[in-house]
Amino acid sequence: MIHASVMQLHPGQETEYRRRHDELWPELRAHLKACGIRNYHIFLHPETLQLFACFETEDELDEQRLKTAAVMQRWWDYMADIMDTRKESTEPEATQLREVFHLP
Repeated sequence: MIHASVMQLHPGQETEYRRRHDELWPELRAHLKACGIRNYHIFLHPETLQLFACFETEDELDEQRLKTAAVMQRWWDYMADIMDTRKESTEPEATQLREVFHLP
């Protein structure tokens, strides 16, 4: 399955966002893989600062397992100062996208 979403980066944070992901914590990387996430990409729109994220899973994604892990919560706290988050938490505000075209 392919999962895609759009998030919003704060102005002037492009370099910092890249730096933090270049130094992705090994325990976060392990958690994402343990949740079945592979082939994960994030793209930045240079004018709107929208972040387009997409990744693959073999099976249905267990979002509860992904989101409730302590390492995921720490990562969101770490990223909250440079991107839009949900009002009730530091989880990034992410709009899930639907596939409308696929060229195999």
